[in-house]
Amino acid sequence: MINHNGTISAAAQTSLDPFNRGFLYGDGLFETIKAVNGKLLFWEDHYFRLMASMRILRMDIPMEFTPEYLEEQLKSTIDAAGLINETARVRITVYRSGGGTYLPEERGVGFYAFAKAHSEPFYLLNDAPYEVELYKDHYINADLISTLKTTNKIVHVTGSIYAQENGYDNCLLVNSDKNIAEALQGNLFLVKGTTIKTPPLTDGCLRGIVRKQLMGIIELMDEYTLEETSISPFELQKADELFITNTIKGIQPITKYRKKQYTSDTATALLKKLNVKARLG
Repeated sequence: MINHNGTISAAAQTSLDPFNRGFLYGDGLFETIKAVNGKLLFWEDHYFRLMASMRILRMDIPMEFTPEYLEEQLKSTIDAAGLINETARVRITVYRSGGGTYLPEERGVGFYAFAKAHSEPFYLLNDAPYEVELYKDHYINADLISTLKTTNKIVHVTGSIYAQENGYDNCLLVNSDKNIAEALQGNLFLVKGTTIKTPPLTDGCLRGIVRKQLMGIIELMDEYTLEETSISPFELQKADELFITNTIKGIQPITKYRKKQYTSDTATALLKKLNVKARLG
């Protein structure tokens, strides 16, 4: 079932305007949200990230786009998919409406939303082998646009194909300054001793929701020091742990990068605290 601007219909009955700017120019944004029994996890963070991103892209935000309105639209979408009492991943895509070429004819927006079933209601640690490699065919720009969840993710698409073709579970993306920006499907954290590092937004990484939650958790823990700083590829093989964070999986430990094997003790401890925040949030 697809929710298009508040009207819910079967996917087969929903058509995409061939002049849709999200399709023609990548002139859009999206949020992927985990929902458990109709509750949108970390909804406030998702909402404010979406609003901030729309402002950065100079979209006119409709008056009705309140947190309550969009939350109700997403819950209606989940309900229409038969998942209101289940675990789901729901995506909302906001696109600039109207036609035009690079210069839009208008600044208003429309949205599509849909929900799909997801297996786990809360975050579980996947301790299966998980190998990564650098993807260097294309680079992430170290700029503000790269921190947004725009509908232009071609580097992530080609990187995902590269990972599949070469037998890797994920790839780490390098930015234009040759530092690690993020993984294909999430933010990167590096653990060395009692120091936990994650790339800063100025390096072009996504302004991740779980990234934000985890940084808040780490800052309250006396046993760790958090550093939001650039990570060189040379640091990867010296690390004790590497893990990836995103909204759907929570924390995904990396077990291998080239000849280096990693533990997951810190990821395990942080995941427990993240689940508490997800339940209480």
